[in-house]
Amino acid sequence: MVITDAVLGDEATALASELDLAGETAITATLDISKPGDFQEVLDKCVERWGSVEVLVNNAARTMAQPLMDIDPVVFNEIMATNAGGTFAGSQIFARHFKARGYGRIVNMASLAGQNGGTATGAHYAASKGAILTLTKVFARDLAPFGITCNAIAPGPMDTPMVRGVVGDNVEAFLKNIPVGQFGDPDFVAKMVVMLASPEAAFVTGACWDVNGGLYVR
Repeated sequence: MVITDAVLGDEATALASELDLAGETAITATLDISKPGDFQEVLDKCVERWGSVEVLVNNAARTMAQPLMDIDPVVFNEIMATNAGGTFAGSQIFARHFKARGYGRIVNMASLAGQNGGTATGAHYAASKGAILTLTKVFARDLAPFGITCNAIAPGPMDTPMVRGVVGDNVEAFLKNIPVGQFGDPDFVAKMVVMLASPEAAFVTGACWDVNGGLYVR
């Protein structure tokens, strides 16, 4: 397992150590998802060390809570390029490797914001997550004949520092708007990622798995 990050290097290293203290199966790498070349570099390092890669989880993203009319088009394009563009580049580069092997799993982290237009996030973040949902379908359709699946998970408000930072001091009022009355559990989402990344998930592709506490029912 390679845990990548372009910003939180220390936290990524700590997580890798927690998962594998000896550093034999879990390592870290610097990856700026806005730079496609970084994906190729990480892939090459993985293949050199382990011989192959079977799973890609597109999890990194930028978020920014801004009123619609205050969003600078430059910032909008930057966040779209990072979130949606990074998912596209990573999926494309790793899919070439998966296709050559005849097997692969891609799991994209989307968001409730990409389904309902966003309520506590900016239009740029919501639009980028909506684009990720569409990319999931496109990659799933094109890669299915080659033993590759591509699925998305769309979490609602999770109990994470990022979400609590957006909510601020309004936690109690915020939770009243969630039908189940609580934040989501990131550990449960992680288990969903593992499930979708498994060989047993061969018949599941192009799907979006909702984890939103009842905020968006379809």
